[in-house]
Amino acid sequence: MLHKEFQQKLDRYAELAVKVGVNVQEGQDLWVAAPLGTEELVRKIVRHAYLAGAKSVHVQWEDEDIIRTHYELAPDETFQEYPIWLADAHEWVVDRKGAFLQVEAHDPDLLKGIDPDRIQDFEKAKGLALDRFFEAIDNDSVSWSIIAMPSRKWASKVFPQLEEEKRIEVLWDSIFTAVRIDSADPVSEWKKHIETLKDKAGELNEMNIRTLHYTAEGTDLTIELHEDHLWLTGASKTPEGTDFIANMPTEEVYTVPVRTGVNGTVKSTKPLAYNGNVIEDFTLRFENGKIVEMEAREGKEILQKVIETDEGASYLGEVALVPHKSPISDTGILFFNTLFDENASNHLAIGSSYPTCIKGGNNLTDEEKQEKGLNESIVHEDFMIGSSQMNIDGILSDGSRVAIFRDGNWAF
Repeated sequence: MLHKEFQQKLDRYAELAVKVGVNVQEGQDLWVAAPLGTEELVRKIVRHAYLAGAKSVHVQWEDEDIIRTHYELAPDETFQEYPIWLADAHEWVVDRKGAFLQVEAHDPDLLKGIDPDRIQDFEKAKGLALDRFFEAIDNDSVSWSIIAMPSRKWASKVFPQLEEEKRIEVLWDSIFTAVRIDSADPVSEWKKHIETLKDKAGELNEMNIRTLHYTAEGTDLTIELHEDHLWLTGASKTPEGTDFIANMPTEEVYTVPVRTGVNGTVKSTKPLAYNGNVIEDFTLRFENGKIVEMEAREGKEILQKVIETDEGASYLGEVALVPHKSPISDTGILFFNTLFDENASNHLAIGSSYPTCIKGGNNLTDEEKQEKGLNESIVHEDFMIGSSQMNIDGILSDGSRVAIFRDGNWAF
């Protein structure tokens, strides 16, 4: 790709993240969290944010080498606490009704070989310290979005067969395609795309499905849905009426399961990149909503620690439908990054649920959420289960069945 052409696409990407992703408003504060190596993109994001009328833009940089050294050498007690000043900064975003943008470029193997207890201790401390911030994210109280940019180590993980100098270029091309940068007007293309997803969510809402039944190789799973459940898309809206898209790319429609209504077995179909580790070929068995048995070819100890984070981490919080034939899946690329892999496959999430997936969910008290079967946890981790062999039936309140997926794709 010519340098001038690349710079044009990079600028359109930054503009898309600002205007469509977080949709920065006049006088709004923006916080950007990004690893080193993404400076060129982040500088363009900052510029477009101010052009859009942002009041202030703050950037939090992370250095992966320092993160790795921290996990290797810091004392154990360090991982049982989270900096108060950093928790206060997250709450500042909530209090100011700001916007939050995460730029991902992480090495999928960053923390490979690190003591799983250290990783999970810190995840617990972080989850507790940022409870109010994550609640605002779950309730769409603030606009937020996640985008990605290639790094050398990530590109080498995805394309080890390519010459080293070609890997980042090919990953960039894949990302630009996934987020529709190659189109003449990416902003308009995204609006059309979201309308298509909303139409599919609307059809599912009209069905008022009570139970989903998944079948595929290694999978036979039923998931109960609340009578007031809602199917949503990646397009969200703050209480002030600001539209935003939390994940770019997004190809899913999703809802919330009843916490105790999951039974059977489900097998993963793509690796799960979790906190610098890769978990592969795992199977989970559920009884009355809870994971009661698990196996994994690689990363079993890490997966076990995730499930044991708190009580809610052993239950499901999200059900998402993505056809096997979709733009990201059609590339045939395994990204080792949940942002992309979850948008190439049906997926589930263990941990916290989105109250927005229940009618009036934003106004529910914690007790009311529990009564409606919404799961609470400091964890929310998506894992991929879709394939070209997957069939899904929707079971209605009268016991009749309707085909939702056949051979991995929409059946209606």
